[in-house]
Amino acid sequence: MKSNRRNFLKQTAAFIAGSALIGCSNSSSNKSQTQNDPTVRSYSGPFGEGLPITLAGYDYNRVRPLADGRVTIQGCQHKYEVTGIGPLNNHAFFGSQSRDITEIGLIPYILAYANDNFRDYLLLPIPVLRLFRHKSIFVRSDRGINTPADLKGKKVATVGYSSSGLTHVRGILQDEYDIKPEDIEWISTQKDSAANLTGGVSNWEKVRPKGIKITDAPEGEDESSLLISGQVDAILHPAEPKVYQDRNPIVKRLFSDHRTVEQDFYKRTGMFPIMHTIAIKKETAKQHPWLAKAAFEAYSKAKQLDYDYMKTWGWAYDSLPWYGQEFNETRELMGENFYPYGLEASASSYDAACRYLYDQGLSKRKINFKEMFETSSLHLMENI
Repeated sequence: MKSNRRNFLKQTAAFIAGSALIGCSNSSSNKSQTQNDPTVRSYSGPFGEGLPITLAGYDYNRVRPLADGRVTIQGCQHKYEVTGIGPLNNHAFFGSQSRDITEIGLIPYILAYANDNFRDYLLLPIPVLRLFRHKSIFVRSDRGINTPADLKGKKVATVGYSSSGLTHVRGILQDEYDIKPEDIEWISTQKDSAANLTGGVSNWEKVRPKGIKITDAPEGEDESSLLISGQVDAILHPAEPKVYQDRNPIVKRLFSDHRTVEQDFYKRTGMFPIMHTIAIKKETAKQHPWLAKAAFEAYSKAKQLDYDYMKTWGWAYDSLPWYGQEFNETRELMGENFYPYGLEASASSYDAACRYLYDQGLSKRKINFKEMFETSSLHLMENI
């Protein structure tokens, strides 16, 4: 039944979600599929010799040396495909699964793992995107919403109820401010006004729990248009809704000084919330048991190059006038390796994600976060 259901979901996603991209593999047929897809950008360069594999994800500064070939995975000849998180998720869960190593949304992965016995990919302890989430609450400036308590009873728009970012926001609201999901009237949109940043919404970001009032937005409306028209009082958004990007005076962040609030959260909890992590295809890991460690070391090396750049030239090349001060203050608060990889360094953040999903009624069981990881990667640590 699981297999039949997953096959049905794959077919449905391929038809409904235009963002469910077909990736590139070592076969010429799959290569041509990806090359003809304008939404995937592939790097090419001196990728070394060895096992041909395909990687995919964003090309963050901390990953770009791996994407553009300055860093290679030992024993591999790799290709790196750049695309958004919606397509990345849909490709892994419902697509051709031709990528050997891929960035993936942590919350959608946990849901697929816990609710549908998804095991086609296993996690590596490389939390490649981490974001503090107090900044993700946007409110109308004329509704008297000045504290988290003011959200009770309000209408709040979301894009993908069970996405990584929004699940973390609800978890923080409940843990820190005693605002439960059932205290809010949720409006779910199919359109994202900032889809150019997020890449769209995957199917595992649309899970709805029982007992929570969630209403579909009118067709054609996105979260920004709902706020502007007054149909909702607030927005939870994983990036920034267009209404905020446009600096429309009708919207403001609930936490205007979110940096101070988020720093206090880190000091008290030690958590740096994880949005995306890296996963390895189970079949590939089984065939090449050395690959998980080699990939971990490559991602870590790429990140170290970004650290080195920030220390030496970031302050000059970046356009932000106080770049150097921000970098130094971050190191003072969070340490030299403030973006750590490895399970031990991020255990509390992985565990919190599992707990949030269970507490919010999204996952069928609260899983032990360690069971999601490729076994040989459990004890990997960085030498930074």
